[in-house]
Amino acid sequence: MTRDAESIATRHSLLERLKDWDDQTSWQKFFTTYWKLIYSVGIKGELTDAEAQEVVQETVISVARKIEGFVYDPAVCSFKTWMLRLTRWRIINQLKKRARHLKNATRLPDDSDGTDLIEQIPDPASLNLDAVWDEEWNRNLCAVAIERVKQQVSPEQFQIFDLYAIEQWPVQKVARILGVSATSVYLAKHRISRLLRKEVKKLERSNQ
Repeated sequence: MTRDAESIATRHSLLERLKDWDDQTSWQKFFTTYWKLIYSVGIKGELTDAEAQEVVQETVISVARKIEGFVYDPAVCSFKTWMLRLTRWRIINQLKKRARHLKNATRLPDDSDGTDLIEQIPDPASLNLDAVWDEEWNRNLCAVAIERVKQQVSPEQFQIFDLYAIEQWPVQKVARILGVSATSVYLAKHRISRLLRKEVKKLERSNQ
């Protein structure tokens, strides 16, 4: 089996497992992988923390309800695009719910139509989440890749990488604080960077 064929088989297998609501392992993996993505897009869609948390819950429930009818075919609709649609609908619903609540809960003067208050709420029709989704999608893939790589290397090696490559400490400072040589710092960065690129590519193939 070629690498591409194996990747397609893996994607199809995961989606098929999600169709079993009792497969707690697969659903936990799905939630761990995607909840931060959905939450971040909600926040950038001008939702409050509580509203974004609700969007996460509602999107996951929506996936559970609709996954049975989802047919994996990247040429027609990728999993990434399908997830964007579900998330967008949930965000729009939250904005509409906020508008209804504000209208019903606010006692307005007789000469006011509430226009000023309503204008404070983003217009759902104007939301363009595609660019936000792409940015957060890529950020989420990197975060998941980092968590996977952390399981493949020693805590000491990852700490070196974290301080040098992520926190961007000078190599001399990392070596002094952790009691290692500069060569060890460079080697840790090279090794873990290679593992990260591998994991990101794997995630990109499995989420098309």
